[in-house]
Amino acid sequence: MRIVIAGGHGQIALRLERLLAARGDEPVGLVRDPGQRGDLEAVGAEAAVLDLESASVDEVAGVLKGAHAVVFAAGAGPNSGAGRKDTVDRAAAVLLADAAERAGVRRYVMVSAMGADATHAGDEVFDVYLRAKGAADDAVRARPGLDWTILRPGMLTDDAGTGLVLLSPSTGRGPVPRDDVAAALAELLDTPSTAGLTLELISGNVPVAVAVRNVAGN
Repeated sequence: MRIVIAGGHGQIALRLERLLAARGDEPVGLVRDPGQRGDLEAVGAEAAVLDLESASVDEVAGVLKGAHAVVFAAGAGPNSGAGRKDTVDRAAAVLLADAAERAGVRRYVMVSAMGADATHAGDEVFDVYLRAKGAADDAVRARPGLDWTILRPGMLTDDAGTGLVLLSPSTGRGPVPRDDVAAALAELLDTPSTAGLTLELISGNVPVAVAVRNVAGN
């Protein structure tokens, strides 16, 4: 499969690209900085230089042409202000959905956040982030032209992945290594029957592939 990943230089994205390339897929990472091209190529991914904060729907759709799936793994980052929570965490996700529909790419997997809610109260930047992610999730879920799956990981860590997780519509709070988030994304991409599900992910005691099959009802 040819899979286009927004936020292609992110920590989860690079792990996912490595996994996809290793199993014979064709990962394409969308990046703003052409200087990041080498890092993507090192993990087996193609780099497409495109700024989702300024690109048009047609420009993004052109990159998505021929893809089998898209993954939104972009984020404004922990040190960004409230404005970029909206332009990246919400608007860029919506732009990718618009472009996917225009390019005829139905499969859309969203990396969201635990607690994401468009009606979340509060004035701190993290509150704005949760509202932005929630609004993006709502916008994607409202599209009958997309086979969407939304993944909401718990607290991300750089610990080595165990391959053992808890994946369900509601898990409760907990940590999860980025390695295991990437593994879960790869399995979700392989499991189209997870379309229409919003799932939370934390560390647990079930192998990733089994956890995905269980939520898919397979």
